[in-house]
Amino acid sequence: MKLFTDKNYPIIVSCAKELSRWVEIELLDMGYKIVEVTENTVVVRGDMRDVMKLNLHLRCAHRVLVPLLRADCRNIRDLYRLAYSIDWENILEADGYFSVSSIVHNYTIRDTRLPSLYTKDAIADRMRDKCQRRPDSGGANIGAAVFVYWEKNQVIFYIDTSGEPLSKRGYRKIPGSAPMQETLAAACLMGMGWKGDKPFLSPMCGSGTPAIEAAMIALNRAPGLLKSHFAFQSIKGYNRIIPGEVAPNVAPRQRAGASPEQIWKEMILEAKAKENKEYLPKIIATDISPEAVENAHSNAIAAGVAQYIEFKACDFAETPITEEKGTIFFNPEYGIRLGTFEELAPLYERIGTFLAEKLNGWTGALITGNPDLARLVNLYYKTRIPFYNGPIDCRLFIYPGCEVKGYNKQ
Repeated sequence: MKLFTDKNYPIIVSCAKELSRWVEIELLDMGYKIVEVTENTVVVRGDMRDVMKLNLHLRCAHRVLVPLLRADCRNIRDLYRLAYSIDWENILEADGYFSVSSIVHNYTIRDTRLPSLYTKDAIADRMRDKCQRRPDSGGANIGAAVFVYWEKNQVIFYIDTSGEPLSKRGYRKIPGSAPMQETLAAACLMGMGWKGDKPFLSPMCGSGTPAIEAAMIALNRAPGLLKSHFAFQSIKGYNRIIPGEVAPNVAPRQRAGASPEQIWKEMILEAKAKENKEYLPKIIATDISPEAVENAHSNAIAAGVAQYIEFKACDFAETPITEEKGTIFFNPEYGIRLGTFEELAPLYERIGTFLAEKLNGWTGALITGNPDLARLVNLYYKTRIPFYNGPIDCRLFIYPGCEVKGYNKQ
């Protein structure tokens, strides 16, 4: 397969558990026809431009994968043989660098590192046999990337066009004690129905992820702009002219074709030109810990959005409230990683009281992995959306109007 010249191949967008519905919404909004949706993936079809576009713009996805081979695979010898059979000389640069990662659920494999090592060896041997030299390999996210998914007796080899997961935007320099992943924060904002046109309050902001993601949505800033490298930039042919491809700002004498590198640069310029330069809603992030607020501010600086967020160290009940109604989002401790039920119960009760008394008419939202604590908020919720915060099964509760239970009949 030649990634940059082949057309209309399947593109698998992977994501964390329970995020596929939000990735699907993103893809539909971008004009894609959905081929298949699973718990952790959404499949579309496209080509090189689509691969680049998805890496640049998707907020809830983890990786953008292109399948190379699917086959029966019963043991590690089969894995090596199948990996060797792929035409890596058309995919990887012989003088480049690549890494291999894998997810394996096969009873013959006890050391989960082995499939990645055997795949690396197969690729290196194939490249040496075909090119008389081989690329370097290792665990760094600096070159091309290969992903192996081996479930029982079925294996799929992918080119991972993202490399470092898209969830790692690059701005969270100081993560804090229990940070929320960027993709989860973006999906929560979608679940709240927040479009970037109303105020957004983030008490208990921690490392600042929800407020930073909200600012990026309000700015219409592509999350991929923060990343310095994608794995597709190290695939063979990235710098070579493809006849018939067009990059509008390429000099006329070069218009007989364009390289993927030129097209990527045009995409970046286009994304920057589409950023919102007009009205931006008020975004306020607070935390009782001055250190957490300082860390969140540092992360916002790294994301390039600090000037659009107001930070304040205070108890959540002292969070500044804007005159215009908007959305307020709580991500309190769950009593799993931090705190106990007895310690946290008064906090959840206070959150409910604060929302009912001070935020009436706002959209309230709270994510928690503890349903017993959630009941103590005692507000009418319209919906509760399943999410996973790492391994923790959570629910995002949406409180329209922040009304006490019984006030509005369901």
